Amino acid sequence: MNRVLIAAVAAALAFHAPAAAESVKVNGVELYYDVRGSGEPLILLHGFGMCAAEWAPTAVELAKQYRVITVDARGHGRSTNPSNKFSHRQAAEDVRALMDNLGIAQARAIGFSSGGMTLLQLSTSHPDRLSKMVVVGAAYEFQEQARAMLSGVAKDGLPPPVLDGFRKCATRGDGQVKDLVSQFSAFATSTNDMNLTTADLAKVKASTLIVHGDRDEFFPVSIPVAMYGAISKSALWIVPGGDHSPNAGADDEEFVEVVGEFLKP
Repeated sequence: MNRVLIAAVAAALAFHAPAAAESVKVNGVELYYDVRGSGEPLILLHGFGMCAAEWAPTAVELAKQYRVITVDARGHGRSTNPSNKFSHRQAAEDVRALMDNLGIAQARAIGFSSGGMTLLQLSTSHPDRLSKMVVVGAAYEFQEQARAMLSGVAKDGLPPPVLDGFRKCATRGDGQVKDLVSQFSAFATSTNDMNLTTADLAKVKASTLIVHGDRDEFFPVSIPVAMYGAISKSALWIVPGGDHSPNAGADDEEFVEVVGEFLKP
């Protein structure tokens, strides 16, 4: 369990100076986001417990071609969450509302882990809002393997390096970290959030690149393979030696190169 979570958070510990922060009120929360570059919009969504800064320096590189919008999910980073509840369905509605506020009818998007699951919810519930998406280390359902690991978090807590990653992003201190850990461990018994089927995935209209490590112990390789079979316009990149984080087997330069090529018109 420790190795999987540590791999997921490792890149997030190297922070870069963010772009100027902006925020908008949507669905009862103050949602913060950063904007870099200009051109067609590209939305980047982080993993659970992290924040928009997780994407630097990838966002800086992609901003050479796109108007890159990195978002703090509800309750993460600078964004608020008065309900103290988190679901990927609600996170997807937050992204849709943000797009509406910014006048974005359709966008490209990249999501890592929880961010990728948010994109799966958005692309199945609002298929016309995304033209292309990259889902990295994501799943369309919580299978028993993931639930067992999440139950371990509920029992034993997060490994110290991962907890440090949560703290790095938590602008409101230990109370925010405690709330996020509680929400994360609650996925172990959740049945009404990430419960998409392959029939649901067939609704996706966006051209989709699925990126997954072949050593991901959280979400086994059978999951991205099933996603690839269900999403009609999809490509699959299984990263050799990759764990839950894509950069465990592919360096950031390779990731940006492959993803950048995929995102081109």
